[in-house]
Amino acid sequence: MQSKAPTVDEYLLEAPEERKAALTKLRDLCRKYLKGFEESMEYGMPNYKRNDVAEVGFASQKHFIALYILRTDVMKSHADRLKGTGISHGKGCIRYSKHERIDFDVVESLLKATVESRGQVC
Repeated sequence: MQSKAPTVDEYLLEAPEERKAALTKLRDLCRKYLKGFEESMEYGMPNYKRNDVAEVGFASQKHFIALYILRTDVMKSHADRLKGTGISHGKGCIRYSKHERIDFDVVESLLKATVESRGQVC
């Protein structure tokens, strides 16, 4: 859902009830691991920027929860952990059609790797 919410708190309040816990956990992990990143609302969803460049975001879309990991080297290095899981993913986006299928251990690993990365942003 592209939101007009001015803050992440308001974004989470308007999210579908069945997704709120998963979205809140994604936010909590971003805030825990992305030290030095600025949390903001851009493109109608929560974003985490470093040096004014968005590197991570998440969104509740119509048919899935999207996690955007925008450092291409981070996505490539985690491709094996996403392959064969039945979870749709592309160059910088992981799409979870069922919020119960989010592997938060993989999310933590992606966020930690993002902090360390200085690779290209897609």
